[in-house]
Amino acid sequence: MDHEPSRQAAVTAIGGRENLSRLDHNPHLKPWQMPTPNNVAGKGRIESPGDTPNLVWQTRAAPPSDYENTLGDALEVLFERGAETAEQVAAGLNEMGLRTPDSQAWTVASLESEMARLGA
Repeated sequence: MDHEPSRQAAVTAIGGRENLSRLDHNPHLKPWQMPTPNNVAGKGRIESPGDTPNLVWQTRAAPPSDYENTLGDALEVLFERGAETAEQVAAGLNEMGLRTPDSQAWTVASLESEMARLGA
């Protein structure tokens, strides 16, 4: 950016005519003001250390197992294919040949139980 004061600028006036003059500043710029502290209690602060509870959200004690990754991948495929109900998901898992951890076919009850276990 060129800040040379002798640079000539074309300024279009309200009437549409160009006024050629030497401008080294923006005459419409508002004066700069120093920031002032806000006196409203708590405003401008994200939190007070120690006063906000630390909510645990989607944390794991260990990385996902191969079974969990395989189940997750299968669920993504089923949802992409349009599965919306537990019945559709259980049927889709069975069609894919994926079994429950105890090697049984999926049912709505076993699906709901496994999702609750994995989400705990």
